[in-house]
Amino acid sequence: MSREAENALFGPLIETLKRAASALKESSLPFALAGSYAAYARGAPPSAHDVDFVILQSDAEAALRALSAVGMTTIRPPEDWLVKAYDDDRLVDLIYRAAGKPVTRELLDRADEVEVASVLMPVLSATDLVSFRLAALSEHACDFGAVLPIVRALREQIDWTRVRREVGDSPYAAAFLILIERLGIIDGDE
Repeated sequence: MSREAENALFGPLIETLKRAASALKESSLPFALAGSYAAYARGAPPSAHDVDFVILQSDAEAALRALSAVGMTTIRPPEDWLVKAYDDDRLVDLIYRAAGKPVTRELLDRADEVEVASVLMPVLSATDLVSFRLAALSEHACDFGAVLPIVRALREQIDWTRVRREVGDSPYAAAFLILIERLGIIDGDE
């Protein structure tokens, strides 16, 4: 893809990411970039879908106010694990429960400060990103193809022992781990 085509596809969403992160930083709320753009910040391909941040559930209303203050439209969807904001037609998810587990201060404290599109912000660790992705796999959402490029790009940044421990109960995550072992992405010892 040419640089021009990449900017046309991803540029508006990256601008939304920067606006949202700046607003959350200004509010002094603890947060971290999550999802595909956190993987992008760590070296994976960019996303054209949405921007995800993780926050504490107790901060959901304050986070919505912060995004509303910069002109985003906020909504409280029926799902009980996130709230959302729209920057025109670009979606920002504010997730406070990921893969069935509440976002904790400890999780946010493990995030690293990373410069993303010239804005310094906390970004989830590669290990936490992959653990969430694998824990979310189920019989209704079992798209290994979405996780594979992220794992390939971030494999050396991931604590595979911790990932195995955190997703050990999931047969879908176990199948994915076997797949990436067989593909030679990770060793069976990792």
